Amino acid sequence: MHKKISFIVIMFLLVGFLSLPGSANASHSWGGYHWARTSNPFTLKLGDNMSSTWDTHLSTASVDWTASSVLNTSVVSGLSNPKNCRATLGRVEVCNSKYGNNGWLGIAQIWITGGKHITQGVTKMNDTYFNTSTYNTPAWKQFVVCQEVGHTFGLDHQDENFGNANLGSCMDYTNDPDGGVGGASATDPSNEHPNTHDYAQLGTIYTHLDSITTILSSAPSKKGNALPENLENRLEWGRSVRQDLQGRDNVFVRDLGRGEKVLTHVFWAQE
Repeated sequence: MHKKISFIVIMFLLVGFLSLPGSANASHSWGGYHWARTSNPFTLKLGDNMSSTWDTHLSTASVDWTASSVLNTSVVSGLSNPKNCRATLGRVEVCNSKYGNNGWLGIAQIWITGGKHITQGVTKMNDTYFNTSTYNTPAWKQFVVCQEVGHTFGLDHQDENFGNANLGSCMDYTNDPDGGVGGASATDPSNEHPNTHDYAQLGTIYTHLDSITTILSSAPSKKGNALPENLENRLEWGRSVRQDLQGRDNVFVRDLGRGEKVLTHVFWAQE
């Protein structure tokens, strides 16, 4: 009886520890947001609005995420001007440009209808920072584009501590994206690609099927419900709903009315 009680206490303490801020998340779904679809696996188009210096990184991210059992991605011609990267219904537009000294390295934005269904998404890589010596490396570019695209599927971060050892996932914050010597551990893995926990989380997010689909298999007949303002401007993101471990607002929501909203996930450049 004493051993049984001790075991229960240990398990209770373990669960409490795993829920502490800064530990790797046991679940890293982004609010349960997901693309509506009627079958698995489904294919999501990634519109390539990127310059040639980014194309291989987007292609690699697409191949990486397609390794999921429930999700395939296809890189197609982009339909947006990278300067504003407006959304397109039923797909994700991926962009890079010099968005200015605004503090962010990358952002991912998803449009939601019906409470949880994603209808369109955009990701932006800020070349104002990626053109600097700190971030102008293959590892940093691969890490960030993998993470921002991952957010548009409904994934959140596994961990938001920049200074600890890598988890081997692009959904894990790091100061050393290629891992190994130079970071928190001389033997930690690269964070440039998804890991098995990311694929498992996608499987959980997309377990249930929907009676409708928000994914378009062909070119849309109209543009998406993008706002007229520049959405790289923090003033246009709406209210902050979360902060990272550094105390910076990193998730924002803007109510569009009629049951629709846009959420912005921000990857801030390190000071």
